[in-house]
Amino acid sequence: MRFASLGSGSKGNGTVVEAGGTRVLIDCGFTLKDTEQRLARLGLEGGQLDAILVTHEHGDHLGGVGRLARRYRTPVYLTHGTARVWHDDAVPDIRRFDPDHGFTIGALDIEPFAVPHDAAQPCQYRIGHGSRWLGVISDLGHVTPHVVARLDGCDALLLECNHDPQMLADGPYPYRLKQRVGGDFGHLSNRQSAALLQRLDRRRLQHLILTHLSEVNNTPALARAAIIDVLEDDPAWCRCADQGAGLAWCDLVA
Repeated sequence: MRFASLGSGSKGNGTVVEAGGTRVLIDCGFTLKDTEQRLARLGLEGGQLDAILVTHEHGDHLGGVGRLARRYRTPVYLTHGTARVWHDDAVPDIRRFDPDHGFTIGALDIEPFAVPHDAAQPCQYRIGHGSRWLGVISDLGHVTPHVVARLDGCDALLLECNHDPQMLADGPYPYRLKQRVGGDFGHLSNRQSAALLQRLDRRRLQHLILTHLSEVNNTPALARAAIIDVLEDDPAWCRCADQGAGLAWCDLVA
């Protein structure tokens, strides 16, 4: 099992997960040309994707899904609520699901779970193959017991570290946007993500990837510092996914 990021941030998000001959893309917030170029960096073509999993309808996650799905006739999986607010009738294969029920795509076990965010019916994912599990979480304003339970004991974790609270408070965003980003249905701060990590069983953790860093209200150094403080170590497997460069393939070993 392995995973990689096409890019992560407010300008677009996408994560590829691969195992046992099955390959899925979680979200696509890039143009079709950009997506194809980012896939090519990973040695992939759009036609090699078995499915696109959507977390919610915001443009940096859903904006490129329709074009990619139409070009390669790729099935799109999304919650009933997200489907209701997504207006793209030309997508050939839409599969709706309840975020409380898991399903399989080829060799991958897909376990969606609901999260608090200002969208119609947002979810995030826990994806498994054999005994290995990857947790993918971004775009939630606060941590719930349900979120903790779904991420506990993962072998790899993509964890949102959107903003530094002081940078957000002092930054150029309008007051209402600051309130949204830092509110209970906005995005996780470095501090909140560190507190979440502290509550998890991390004994199996091989990769910790910090995602969705704001280019205005955060820095990789600040995000890593908050997380490293919890880990009480500075492991090489704690890294930040980049908006432009994404993240190269990461393998989960037995």
